[in-house]
Amino acid sequence: MKLVIHGKNIEITDGIREYVHQKIEKAVNHFQNLTNEVDVHLSVARNPRINDKQAAEVTIYANGSVIRAEESSENLYASIDMVADKIARKLRKYKEKRHDKKTQVPEKTSIAVEPPPVVEDLIGDRTPELPEEVVRTKYFAMPPMTITEALEQLQLVDHDFYMFRNAETGEINVIYERNHGGYGVIQPRNSNGNSKNGNTESASPAEKAHHQ
Repeated sequence: MKLVIHGKNIEITDGIREYVHQKIEKAVNHFQNLTNEVDVHLSVARNPRINDKQAAEVTIYANGSVIRAEESSENLYASIDMVADKIARKLRKYKEKRHDKKTQVPEKTSIAVEPPPVVEDLIGDRTPELPEEVVRTKYFAMPPMTITEALEQLQLVDHDFYMFRNAETGEINVIYERNHGGYGVIQPRNSNGNSKNGNTESASPAEKAHHQ
């Protein structure tokens, strides 16, 4: 198992490195058949208004899936403890889902599952804001998947949104967690103004400003 440790605004001492190895390796020990790479990112916020400044983020690449957890507190070692527990729970849940899929009886091909429609309320009562500068760039594989599979990935990565390539249309979609409950899907429109799933609702000015 490959374990890589990164630091931001913090020096990765031998003591910190040893503690991360001890906690994270113990957390993923029972899932090494699923895990081939573990990325640990430790950071300290310089903003004095942030109380929980010491953050620990763990990203695991398991058989084509990405499993992520993040925790922060006033103490870095406490954050590492919490994120180790959290990633272990997520790995256990991921393994159980894989097992359930293998044991499920295949459904009849005549039964069609309709994808959820594109909803209008994308940002709720939040004020759209753009970052002042790009502080981090991430690259990741984007294999085609269904909306149901994308929802499962969203629940694993510990984010409020997940970008994926729709297996049905081949286009890039975003599935996200709505403020008022449930999930929404953002899909591109064709040049004629229609989406491929036939939904013709137009985006509000606030939605356009948020996603430009």
